[in-house]
Amino acid sequence: MKVINVQEAKTHLSRLIDAAAGGESILLAKHGKPLAKLSAYAPERESRTLGGLEGQIQIADDFDEEDARIRALFENA
Repeated sequence: MKVINVQEAKTHLSRLIDAAAGGESILLAKHGKPLAKLSAYAPERESRTLGGLEGQIQIADDFDEEDARIRALFENA
């Protein structure tokens, strides 16, 4: 991680933003003391609601029953 003093960051802000957008993390410091971290923006993902299709999907009663044709294909392979 690159450490840059605030005074230098003011001078080269555009270049530092381009570097951060490219995936580099830059630590901004004042008098050698870390103050802030400059990194690429990552938008927050929208949370997904579980069970959104409840009542809209039906599973057949025989879903878990074994199919003799498929079993024969595996056993005779």
